[in-house]
Amino acid sequence: MYQVDIDHGQEKQLRPLAADGGEESIHAVGQEGMAQQTHLERRKGKLASKFTLVNISTNLLLAYQSLGVVYGDVSTSPLYVYRSIFVGKLQNHQNSEAIFGAFSLIFWTITLIPLLKYVFVVLSADDNGEGGTFALYSLLCRHAKFSLLPNQQAADEELSAYKYGFSGQSTACLPLKRFLEKHKKSRTVLLIVVLLGACMVIGDGVLTPAMSVISSISGIQAATEHLSHGGVLLLSCIILVGLFALQHSGTHRVGFLFAPIVTIWLISIFVIGLYNTIFWNPKIVSALSPYYIIKFFKETGKDGWISLGGVLLSIAGTEAMFADLGHFTASSMRIAFPFFVYPCLVVQYMGQAAFLSKNIASIPNSFYNSIPDIVYWPVFVIATLAAIVGSQAVITATFSIVKQCNALGCFPRVKIVHTSKHIKGQIYVPEINWILMILTLAVAVGFQDTTLIGNAYGLACMTVMFITTFLMALVIIFVWQRSVALATSFLLLFWLIEGVYLSSAFIKIPQGGWVSLVLSFVFLAIMFVWHYGTRKKYNFDLHNKVPLKWLLGLGPSLGIVRVPGIGLIYSELATGVPSIFSHFVTNLPAFHSVLVFVCVKSVPVPFVSPEERFLIGRICPRPYRMYRCIVRYGYKDIQRDDGNFEDLLIQSIAEFIQMEAVEPQLSSSESPSFDGRMAVISTRSVQSGSTLLVSEEDFGISNSIQSSKSLTLQSLRSAYDDENPQMRRRRVRFRLPENPGMDPAVRDELSDLIQAKEAGVAYIMGHSYVKARRSSSFLKKLVIDIGYSFLRKNCRGPAVALNIPHISLIEVGMIYYV
Repeated sequence: MYQVDIDHGQEKQLRPLAADGGEESIHAVGQEGMAQQTHLERRKGKLASKFTLVNISTNLLLAYQSLGVVYGDVSTSPLYVYRSIFVGKLQNHQNSEAIFGAFSLIFWTITLIPLLKYVFVVLSADDNGEGGTFALYSLLCRHAKFSLLPNQQAADEELSAYKYGFSGQSTACLPLKRFLEKHKKSRTVLLIVVLLGACMVIGDGVLTPAMSVISSISGIQAATEHLSHGGVLLLSCIILVGLFALQHSGTHRVGFLFAPIVTIWLISIFVIGLYNTIFWNPKIVSALSPYYIIKFFKETGKDGWISLGGVLLSIAGTEAMFADLGHFTASSMRIAFPFFVYPCLVVQYMGQAAFLSKNIASIPNSFYNSIPDIVYWPVFVIATLAAIVGSQAVITATFSIVKQCNALGCFPRVKIVHTSKHIKGQIYVPEINWILMILTLAVAVGFQDTTLIGNAYGLACMTVMFITTFLMALVIIFVWQRSVALATSFLLLFWLIEGVYLSSAFIKIPQGGWVSLVLSFVFLAIMFVWHYGTRKKYNFDLHNKVPLKWLLGLGPSLGIVRVPGIGLIYSELATGVPSIFSHFVTNLPAFHSVLVFVCVKSVPVPFVSPEERFLIGRICPRPYRMYRCIVRYGYKDIQRDDGNFEDLLIQSIAEFIQMEAVEPQLSSSESPSFDGRMAVISTRSVQSGSTLLVSEEDFGISNSIQSSKSLTLQSLRSAYDDENPQMRRRRVRFRLPENPGMDPAVRDELSDLIQAKEAGVAYIMGHSYVKARRSSSFLKKLVIDIGYSFLRKNCRGPAVALNIPHISLIEVGMIYYV
């Protein structure tokens, strides 16, 4: 590994990076040296203790902030859990013994799944601090060849984030790994399982707001008899519309309110639960024993098993702990849940059960009836706010899931708005927001009953947990390098627990559970069709690349006139020359003197640092002036153009030209191939110290006109500048430094690059039409010609997130027969 030392206008020097990170060792000689070393050790000890205190305070602050983002959903579950358990088959078992058993079930469910599984196991399986089903899938794709899109390169494995986790390879898992890598169907099934988990999270984004808001607003109906159920529904719909209408402003504007609201809510339900336990029935404490679960099933039988669909609502929202891990840390989650959220929920469920054991008739509205009259309305207001906060967290998580699916080629391109300049994860997707709003209102108006909505909600939540357990077992084997026996034990233990709940939830498919299945399969079909079409299109490009021998046979001029300017040809190919380029060479009489093939791709890591974003290489020998630039983003990176992409690209190519002259292994004369030699160019080092001298001046109309020799183009650019004043920015000019020692060939190439930049930059993009071959099956024609084509035509998001002026854009149509 080498680091490049860059001086302004000076040649670079290569020096090896120290294996120990450059830490200096101090060798002391004599008593004075010993004293200095002792002083240094004391100083290090003080710094270590200081950093420990800083870490503790940081984690405590993050734990507090996580209350408003992560736990809003699970903390509002006491509003409707007992009602969902006892309304239905258990109406004939509404007695104190059944209530004791229901509380025991709730307690052990919260203890085993959120506390034991998520807090102590799943939170350890993060991907560079990120969580969720896609983080687990990303980890698996990096440790085994599970990805279906063949655009990964060996250079991607050198990313610092790529090597996150355990190194080495356990021999015990090799047979299973070879089997999964060899059989494409098994990898396809794995992708479908991951997409199904993502779709269930999107389904949560539809069901959670309706469930939480209607449950909280029902408190008005419990307090005032004159308010009808229709009035509660109307008020709930108004709140839901307002909630979705405010999404465009971003969560950061009201985020400071979230943590205090949930904190006050949790403290309130803790105090109310403690009061009810002491006042109504202190014997409820004995129900912490699992003995009451056995008694519960002995008394209720099959009806008790069906009621588990209501019990699992007590852990609905638990998956947010892992999904939102990227905003916080595992340590902060391990502080917030066990020491604050968990005790508050347990005491609240205990107090509610104590109240119901003496007031059986209050089961339909158990939470609000258990509130003492003196604090009823303040708790109602806090409950409504907490329900909105819980809904907000799930909606935000849905936006993040859609973005991750889009980055990995599994969701159509949508418009993504970044609502915060400081927090990366805060985004807003307009299309998804309004679709969620319409579906949420349809669910609220269509069902009008939290029990039916809860059946669909519970099925979606438990399916996500079931899939997470399966992916975690694979992570234990392939990423953590543990034994297959340990992974199997983990899988069987939690699948046994979650399978019982999931089977109960499936029984309730006719009573509302079908909604989550329909929503999930609709989104799953969209995702799979898009991924299938994208993969077929990429494979077509891969198998129809332009042969380099053909380009070499044409010579440096490519058989056409090379005019001044830079042509940026965008392609999804990470290697080779796309077939669309042959259309230019064979049909156009002239082309730009400098050609850059640009590929913007996502890699299976959450973030790519600016130092590792650009990969620069050369296509064909030096006289051809053809380069390749691969811009790499993680699945949670912000893909946007700050207006300096052209300048960074020119500087990066210039750095590569200099590095090629310094490092022999990058020289084209050393290798028989003229494609595939890439170098990582740090954008920060390019900005701090460049091979070229940089000067800035106002990008006025006169400057833009001077860069073109065509009078027609001058008038067009002038008109474009007048119509788009917001696109006008400062113009960057490059010039060569006075360096007599520079290689003449390098100087000539850099000079050509600067002249081409001054002449202008054109963006060349393919406008492709994908169609199935005539010999294809009916199903494939249906998927490609109708499904995939419809999604491509209705995409709002651009293929490449760059601010490309229309005056500089060239689109070339091409039909892909896949």
